[in-house]
Amino acid sequence: MAAMDNGKAPLPANGTFRNGAPGGETNTRLINVQPPRREDLQPAYAQTLQGESEDAGSHGWYGSMINTLGSLVGCCGAIPCCIVCPNPYKPVSQGNVGLVTKFGRFYRAVDPGLVKINPLSEKLIQVDVKIQIVEVPKQVCMTKDNVNLQLTSVIYYHITSPHKAAFGISNIRQALVERTQTTLRHVVGARVLQDVIERREEIAQSIGEIIEDVASGWGVQVESMLIKDIIFSTELQDSLSMAAQSKRIGESKVIAARAEVESAKLMRQAADILSSAPAMQIRYLEAMQAMAKTANSKVIFLPATNQTVQQQLAQADTYGEGPSSQGQSSKSSTGPFMGDTNDGFQQAMNARVIENI
Repeated sequence: MAAMDNGKAPLPANGTFRNGAPGGETNTRLINVQPPRREDLQPAYAQTLQGESEDAGSHGWYGSMINTLGSLVGCCGAIPCCIVCPNPYKPVSQGNVGLVTKFGRFYRAVDPGLVKINPLSEKLIQVDVKIQIVEVPKQVCMTKDNVNLQLTSVIYYHITSPHKAAFGISNIRQALVERTQTTLRHVVGARVLQDVIERREEIAQSIGEIIEDVASGWGVQVESMLIKDIIFSTELQDSLSMAAQSKRIGESKVIAARAEVESAKLMRQAADILSSAPAMQIRYLEAMQAMAKTANSKVIFLPATNQTVQQQLAQADTYGEGPSSQGQSSKSSTGPFMGDTNDGFQQAMNARVIENI
């Protein structure tokens, strides 16, 4: 059979299509989306607790008469043009479970879809089995160290036994809220403030476990319980901020003290190194170099040893310019002005004068 031309290019048989021109090299595989299955959307709850014939006989002749009359009325109501008689077919929305009661007694559960009931003897009740969210109002709790807190929380739950949730408890949402508030006061009251702040998730998990044990008897499963916010009083906020600030100041002082100790150790090591003779000479030369770079005229005295001055005098004698050429002996050079006793004159002789650097 030839394919019908609908104005669109057919897809390749291998489940892939080519991007760009037909001669392109890039292939992209199509994503195969599986259709949703019924068990993936919602588990099946359909069941019958008691046979319809046995249930009708248990109500006597009056129940049998009403049931028969309801069947006749339902047959008439199923006709689209008949608007006087009630329609026996009722839809059950997806995400809900239908509970059918006969003469007020539950006897069967139906899944989403179109359900036929007896308009006179039966009644359809829809129960929502989707995950629902209940916000717990603001709750005032006192911790173990006598601190008042305001907590807001939220509960995620879904119904697992529709007949228990519908016929076992009147208001399941209010019951969960009251149970959560009571458990929250009990759990928070056994912990100190710091523990409540740091272990919020652990507290919420323990509260959820306690609530789930009770809610399972109501046909409800608690998915999770979360503490949304912890509200402190103004005085408590001020005290906590002051405590945090004091802690930061103390830590900064400790860090500064450690830095001073390390600095003192390094300065001690530097002083030991700079006090050596080679280091002093290097520093002296650096000071001379810095002074020499300025434009002002300076006089710098370079100390020298006695041996250096005596060698210069001896060199001057060799050229006839020393003390010997003037009739002075080498001994006279060490007279009262050159002797070891005159320290000032000796230091002046042992210096070099550098002018106009």
